[in-house]
Amino acid sequence: MKGMSGLNSSDTPILKRDLGKNVIAEANNDGTIFLDKNVSKKSKLGKEAIAHEKTHINQMKRGDLDYDDGFVYWKNKKYSRKKMKEGAENLPWEDEAYSSTRKKRRNGKRKR
Repeated sequence: MKGMSGLNSSDTPILKRDLGKNVIAEANNDGTIFLDKNVSKKSKLGKEAIAHEKTHINQMKRGDLDYDDGFVYWKNKKYSRKKMKEGAENLPWEDEAYSSTRKKRRNGKRKR
């Protein structure tokens, strides 16, 4: 598994897309983030989703996270995408992302 090189998460391109029902944002292994076309980057929901997805970008950059159409690879373990609920908090790569956004909320940087 290779990490992404030359990409800083503060330089992450945020692209608006129709992501479908119940999907707010997605981190892509090309270093971009898709944000649903109906969510503003400046809204509380948009800011929190972007922060969450930037955690995934950082995970990919350091080589811990990768994916393809069939699997997610986390720290050299292979997880079938058919057998998981994508975005579930109990997934090891999601734990870090949800913890990161919860910490920011507790420190007054993010509030619901």
